[in-house]
Amino acid sequence: MADYNRREAREWARERLVGAVNCTIPSFTNDLRGINETAIRHDVRLAKEHGFLGTLGVSEVNITLPEYLDFLRIIRDEAGDDLVVVHHASWSDLEQNIEAVKGAEAAGAELVLLSYPPNFYPESEQEVYDYTRAVCDATNLAVILFPMFLWNFSSRIHPSDIPARLIRRLIDDCPNIAVIKAEGGFPSIQGIIECHRLFGGEVVISCPIEGELIPLSQVMPIQLSATSDHEYYGPTIPHVMGLLRDGKYDEATEIYWRLHPARKVKSNLAAQLNGGFFINRQAWKFQGWLQGYNGGPLRMPTQRIHDPQMNALRKGLVDAGIEPSMDPFREFFIGRNPA
Repeated sequence: MADYNRREAREWARERLVGAVNCTIPSFTNDLRGINETAIRHDVRLAKEHGFLGTLGVSEVNITLPEYLDFLRIIRDEAGDDLVVVHHASWSDLEQNIEAVKGAEAAGAELVLLSYPPNFYPESEQEVYDYTRAVCDATNLAVILFPMFLWNFSSRIHPSDIPARLIRRLIDDCPNIAVIKAEGGFPSIQGIIECHRLFGGEVVISCPIEGELIPLSQVMPIQLSATSDHEYYGPTIPHVMGLLRDGKYDEATEIYWRLHPARKVKSNLAAQLNGGFFINRQAWKFQGWLQGYNGGPLRMPTQRIHDPQMNALRKGLVDAGIEPSMDPFREFFIGRNPA
């Protein structure tokens, strides 16, 4: 259980959430009938070895809620005191999200990444407020507020996805909103700058996109990068964040440019991989596999990843001087810890 109460959430976040949070995508047995505990533990151990502050237990795959809560319990047990366990509040409707967040709290999660369901179609700021407030009120855990284009708010609510005036209301009324994952108006950087300027003294501002994190950290303090597919770069992002905290900007900048070939590959593939306004978790799982994470099969329905995309992602790492796995691609679909 979390070692703070909801009114201490912001103080806890300021003190505890310093570093990078990666993503752990569920692994399944090869017959896809159950979760693969050995593979999950493998991924959590490697995240610790790579220096991550915490890990998001991804829910946006074909997994039942009871299985997901077992998945979180395994992460919590393997993480020990070394990793913050983040619950992915991305379920079908408000009722299920409230059930899930209560279960996640009991399973040992310490932080909640708030999402909005695909069928949630608000036509006013008040509807976004009501949904967000309901989830926050249902848990004692610290919550990450997540302005993002994926929610389809920008054309009806505000171009920034969740406008500053609404964020202000939510911060005032929900004491456990402790972090803003500032991707509002993506790909513009105005959202993170506005959040830092208006709310950075009250809550932690997270910059999850490493291509923005490294340059922006040289002109404004950013203590957290959560949550993202940072495992694609192995231990590099936790390392570069340490350099940035120490003011070693020249070294951090050198790493920024070294990563640029891989960064460009990811950017160029984004439209193919993430069509339908849905993150391709199969691709993220492959990116992790390139750095030693488990990989392995996902249940249908799942998005796919094809040879040209896998080749491009691996070559991007090679060009960036990061040694990826050179195992045959067929091994990704089996996983490093088959069960």
